[in-house]
Amino acid sequence: MIKENFTSSRELKVERMTANLVIVGGGLAGVCGAVTAARAGLKVVLVQDRPVLGGNSSSEVRLWILGATSHMGNNNRWAREGGLVDEILVENTYKNPEGNPLIFDVILLNKVVSEPNITLLLNTSVHSLLKSDDRTISQVNGFCSQNSTEYELRAPLFCDASGDGIIGFLSGASFRMGAENRQEFDEKFAPSKAYGELLGHSLYFYSKDSGKPVKYHAPDFAMADITQIPKFRSFNTKDYGCKLWWLEYGGRLDTIHDTEKIKWELWKVVYGAWNYIKNSGEFPEAENLTLEWVGMIPGKRESRRFMGDYIIKQQDIIAQRAHDDAVAYGGWSIDLHPADGIFSEKPGCNQWHSKGLYQIPYRSLYSKDINNLFLTGRIISATHVAFGSTRVMATGAYCAQAVALAAQLCKDKGLVPADIYNKGLIGELQHNLLKNGQHIPGIVLKDKDDLVQFAKLSASSELVLTELPEGNSRRELDIDVAQMLPFGKGEVPAIVFHADSDGYGELEVELRLSGRQGNFTPDVTVAKQTFNIQPGRNCIQADFSVQLEDDTYAFLTFLKNPLVKLYRSHQRVSGILSVFNLVNKAVSNYGKQVPPEDIGVDEFEFWCPERRPEGQNIALKIEPGLAVFGIENIRNGIDRPVTQPNAWAADLNDAEPAITVQWEIPQQINKIELWFDTDFDHPMESVLMTHPETVMPFCVRNYKICDDHNKVIYSKTGNYQSRNTIRFDKPITTSKLTIVVEHPSANVPAAVFAIRCY
Repeated sequence: MIKENFTSSRELKVERMTANLVIVGGGLAGVCGAVTAARAGLKVVLVQDRPVLGGNSSSEVRLWILGATSHMGNNNRWAREGGLVDEILVENTYKNPEGNPLIFDVILLNKVVSEPNITLLLNTSVHSLLKSDDRTISQVNGFCSQNSTEYELRAPLFCDASGDGIIGFLSGASFRMGAENRQEFDEKFAPSKAYGELLGHSLYFYSKDSGKPVKYHAPDFAMADITQIPKFRSFNTKDYGCKLWWLEYGGRLDTIHDTEKIKWELWKVVYGAWNYIKNSGEFPEAENLTLEWVGMIPGKRESRRFMGDYIIKQQDIIAQRAHDDAVAYGGWSIDLHPADGIFSEKPGCNQWHSKGLYQIPYRSLYSKDINNLFLTGRIISATHVAFGSTRVMATGAYCAQAVALAAQLCKDKGLVPADIYNKGLIGELQHNLLKNGQHIPGIVLKDKDDLVQFAKLSASSELVLTELPEGNSRRELDIDVAQMLPFGKGEVPAIVFHADSDGYGELEVELRLSGRQGNFTPDVTVAKQTFNIQPGRNCIQADFSVQLEDDTYAFLTFLKNPLVKLYRSHQRVSGILSVFNLVNKAVSNYGKQVPPEDIGVDEFEFWCPERRPEGQNIALKIEPGLAVFGIENIRNGIDRPVTQPNAWAADLNDAEPAITVQWEIPQQINKIELWFDTDFDHPMESVLMTHPETVMPFCVRNYKICDDHNKVIYSKTGNYQSRNTIRFDKPITTSKLTIVVEHPSANVPAAVFAIRCY
C-alpha cells in the first residue's frame, strides 16, 4: 500500500539518459535513421509522441509508403530507395502482401526493438530543450503521458524527424511556411506573389462487408449536406483508406496549431460522407457495409521547412542538377494541392514530373543555425515548390539514412554536421552510404577494403541475351509499346520479332534513347523503320544501323496499330523490361505531360511498366546477342540497373550456376555480403494495395558458399532480401570462395549484383 499525506507540491518522476544521437520523431524517417545509426554503432534514443511507429505510414493514418517509384507511374526505372527503406518494404511484401497496416506497425516496431543500441520512448512528446550556447543544443525534455515520466535526454547530436520540426522550432532555427514568390528563387512554378497557403491534412476511413444489413446513424456533428463539397460525387462504396488522399483540409489554416480544428472538420466530412453513402438511397450496394475504422489523427503534409546551407529548389528537380555533396535522391513529382482541399473546385492535386531522378545534397539535411541539429523527413531545407516532391515518406526516410551515417562520422571524428561538407569529408560519407546500399545517382562505390576487388573472378556461365523466347500469348498494339534493351557501345544489333496482323497495313518501329545518360525517358528517336505487314504471322527484322557512343538502355518502340499483335515472352531477366505509353491518373500521368507554358516543367511522354503478372517482355531475337551480364559486374560498384543491368546472370541452361572468387594467397574473411535482385522497379506500397508475389521473381532464394576445400561454410534457403550479410564468429581463412546459386525459376536466370568480402 502507498499512502502519502498532503504536500504543497510534487514533482514528476525524472529519467535522465545520454546517447550519441537523439532522434525526435518516430515516423518512417525517424525509424530508418535510428536503425541505420544503431547498426553503425551509435547509441540512439528514439522519441515518438504516438503509441506506434511509422507516422503517416502507421495504422493511425494508413498512408502507403512511396518515393521515386511513384506507383510505377513515371519514367524512373529501378528507382525504389535502397538501404533500410528497401529492407523494410521487401520484408513487408514478404510477410504482409495484403497491406494490413497493423502488421506493418509490428514490422517497424520489431526493427527498432531488435537493435540493442536503440532506446525507444513511445507516447513521449518533446516540449522544451536546453542549449550550451546560442547555437548548440545540449538536452531535450519530453513527457510520457502513459507512465507519467519526464525524460531529460542529452547528446552531442540531435536529429529532428518530427514532421513539424519541434526541436528546430524550440532551438530557434530559421524556418519557412508557405510558398516563396517566383522571384526569390526564379522558380517558374511558384506564385507571382508569396502566400501563406499550405498543403492540408487528410483523414481516411475503412469500411467492410458485415454479411448482413447494417443501419447507420450519423453523429450530430456530421456534415448534414455532403453535396456542398465540390467532389461529393467522388465518394463511393469501393474507395477506402489512402485512396481517399483527396479528402484534405486545412491549407488556409495554421497546419501546426490548428491541427485539432482541422481534424474536427475532417471528421465532419467523413461521417457526413458515410451518412450519404448509407442513407441517401443512391448506394444500394452499401446495405451490408459498416464503417470499420476512421482515423483518429490526420495525416499531415506540410508545416515548417527548416533552412540548411542549401535550399533545394524547382530547378534542382526538373534539371536534375548534380551536387558534389549528393547523399540521396528523389523522384516523386512536384505535387502541390489547392489550399482549400476538398472544398476547392480545382483538382485535388497538381503533379509535374521530372524526366528522371534528382540528387539531394547533404547541405539540406542540417540546420544552418544550430550546430548539432540534423534535419530529415519532410522538414528538410527546400522551397515550397521543391517540397512538393521531397516531402514523401520514402524520400524522407532515404535522407534519414544519410543523416544516420553522417552522425557516425561526426561521432568518430568529433565533428558537427556542417564539418562533413566544410572539411571535405563528403566523399567518405558517400562511400559509407554506398556500402550500406544507398544508391546515389552518378556515384560509384570504389571500395579498397573489399577483398573481391583484388581477386580473380570466374563463373560457370554468363548469360548472353540472344532471345526472349515466344510464349503462348500475344499483346495487342492498342497503345505504343517498347522493349527496353541494354546495348553496349558500338553498333546496335539486328532484332527479329514476329507480329500477327488482322489485315494489310504498316507497322512503324522506332529506336529511341534518353537524351540524358541514366534517364529512362525515351525522348530521342535515333532511327525509324516502317514495315509492310500482311494478314497472319509476319517475321520482321529491324536493322537500324546505329552506332552508340556509350553503354545505354534503348527502347525498341512499336507504335500503336490496332491490327497488330506482338508475341510475348514468359522469360524475365534482371534489368530487362517492357514499357508502355500508359495512363496512370493516380499520379497525373495521362500518357504525356503537357504543362502550361512557362512554368519551368518539361513536356514528355510517359513510358511505364505494367504490374505483374502482366508486363511480359516482347518476344524477340537479338543478333548478335547482348553480352552485358558478365562476371565483372559483381564488383563494378553499382547494385541496380542504371545504364546497364549491372548484374552477373547465369545462362538458364546452366544446371548449377556458380561464381568463383580466387586469390593468389589465402585471405582472412570476417564478413561476406551478397546483393540480389529484389526488383527495384516494383514500388512495394506498404498498405492497402496487394502485391502479385511475396518474393520478387528475380531474387535468388537458395545458395551456398564453399571454401577452397569445397567445404560448405554457409548456406541459405528461402532468401527474399536484397542484401545478405554473413558474419563469421571467427575469421575463415581461404584462397577461394565458390558461391553456388539456384535459378529462381525455370523462366528466370540467377543473377547477383554484388559480392563483397571483408
